[in-house]
Amino acid sequence: MSTNPTDVPPLDRRYLDPNRFVDWEDDAVLAYAHEAGGEGDARAVAVRLCRDVRDRLRYTPWEVGLTPDAYRASEVVRRDYQRGGHCIDKALLLAAAARARGIGSRLHFATVRNHVGTARLEQMLGTDLLVYHGYTELWIDGRWVAATPAFNRQLCEKLGVSVLEFDGVNDSVFQAYDREKGRFMEYITDHGTDAGVPFDDMLAAWREHYPLFTDRWPKPGDVAD
Repeated sequence: MSTNPTDVPPLDRRYLDPNRFVDWEDDAVLAYAHEAGGEGDARAVAVRLCRDVRDRLRYTPWEVGLTPDAYRASEVVRRDYQRGGHCIDKALLLAAAARARGIGSRLHFATVRNHVGTARLEQMLGTDLLVYHGYTELWIDGRWVAATPAFNRQLCEKLGVSVLEFDGVNDSVFQAYDREKGRFMEYITDHGTDAGVPFDDMLAAWREHYPLFTDRWPKPGDVAD
């Protein structure tokens, strides 16, 4: 066996194979991955996929499922893009589209504090923490690179935040500051990575950290402006 320190170990099949959540063998996911990813090497395809997921699917913190079946890439890709999705929906779609193109992927979860544009959700959930915020990690050139497709361009412009770009080389995790150098987002707790969605752990964390959480996720009309 080679002892060359530059040798890259084989990627665990969990990050290439389909599973209950990252169901990339679905026809709609396959079609999307090839249409949005275009041609080129893994890095070029990954960059295009991340940009397309970011801007095509509108970000919303209100479109949150409370059953495991709600967390399937095939469900996300079939929905009306104006209906939108939250960060995990978008991370799932990117992870599935990447695997459909032969690029290893996994999801990374963290609790973050978002300082901009969340007053209504904070009022409903009783905290300024966003628990189990999700983003994607892609296996490119033998290493994991973080890609965050959550916040679409239109939303960033509305909030006065620079669009989070992904170049396939450097981690793209979050905008720490808005354009006026005010704090935008900070990471509080790292929950690690998963080949799919750790649904039971995620739901338990929501129940623990959201004192006003019920078995129904809030909708915009539940809270007065």
